Amino acid sequence: MTQTKNYYGPLAIIGILFFIFGFITWVNAVLIPFFQKAFELNNTQAYLVTFAFYISYTVMAIPSTWVLKKVGFKRGMSVGLLIMAIGALIFVPAARAESYNLFLTGLFVIATGLTILQTASNPYVTILGPIESAAQRISVMGIANKVAGIIGQKVLGGILLAGSATAVGTLTRAEELEKVVIPYLGIAGALTVLAITVWFMKGLPEVQEEEEVLTETGKSSIWLHPNLVLGLVALFAYVGAEVIAGDSIIAYGISQGFPEEQAKDFGTYTLWLMLMGYVLGIFLIPKVVSQGDWLKYSALFGVIMTVAAIFTDGFTSVMCIALLGLANAIMWPAIWPLALDGLGKHTKLASALLVMMIAGGAILTSLYGKISEHTNTQHAYWLVVPLYAFIFWYAAIGHKKKTW
Repeated sequence: MTQTKNYYGPLAIIGILFFIFGFITWVNAVLIPFFQKAFELNNTQAYLVTFAFYISYTVMAIPSTWVLKKVGFKRGMSVGLLIMAIGALIFVPAARAESYNLFLTGLFVIATGLTILQTASNPYVTILGPIESAAQRISVMGIANKVAGIIGQKVLGGILLAGSATAVGTLTRAEELEKVVIPYLGIAGALTVLAITVWFMKGLPEVQEEEEVLTETGKSSIWLHPNLVLGLVALFAYVGAEVIAGDSIIAYGISQGFPEEQAKDFGTYTLWLMLMGYVLGIFLIPKVVSQGDWLKYSALFGVIMTVAAIFTDGFTSVMCIALLGLANAIMWPAIWPLALDGLGKHTKLASALLVMMIAGGAILTSLYGKISEHTNTQHAYWLVVPLYAFIFWYAAIGHKKKTW
């Protein structure tokens, strides 16, 4: 990979892309209760929002790498942005047709573009600047992502989860759905402008293909590496736990009796606490605590907060779910190096498999919705406890296994 000395301009563009990741991803927490009310959905149907969005990462992970090989990483980012713009535009006919399925299609298309965009942009965080400060840049990008999520939930929550009643009565379904038209037209326009900017931007180097063999592992199959196989399960569990905590909290607050006007801000609490986790990580890892130990303590904290949320009520219970944001903050960057340790020539395939584990956000969140139908939204959080328990075991023991 080639580094460039004048990387501040290109890095700013990458920062904007990470901002977009956060804005688009975290508004799902607003869309779930919005669609649930507008279409009179049960919990299982409402959480199809997260399924449609996150399953795209699994379905499109390998096709996205093919696209990047054909057009390059720089132009691949533009392609991803344009696909996201198309997905946002689908929201307009979906609103006019009052079609929930068309909205889900739009979300899948948005996430498809996001998959390409993330696959292309992540390497730039490493190559744009000195390699020794790459970890700091990754943390800054994480902060940009979460700040965008907070802004997105504030803006979209204020538009979509407020004003459902007027002086003459309750808004019709058509009037409710019309609320998404202008915001998503604006999102589509902004994505298109950014796609054109990235396409013609100078100073953004092309990412070169890595050498196929980095280190010889001596193992013929990728599945002979227990730390990877168990790491895939840990990442699947982590993404599921993070998405459940982040995307269910507004709907959970409403189920606890809070009005929409107040509950619409609960998702930002989770993101603020994730942001705090990133900042703490910058200062404490690895000077005070190792990344592996942080993962272990975070998983244990996740178990404690989840159980506390189940056995308390009202605002206390909601805040326990919000505190899962702090537990989740450093899990993604902590699991990756443990899973990839010693993979050698299998590193590239292993990385693709890890990205596909984002499906945890689709499958486990849908399972949460299904469980809540048979119990309630609070008791359904029991699903999260074994997820954190497995991550704790992986951080303490599982990642050390080198043979089956």
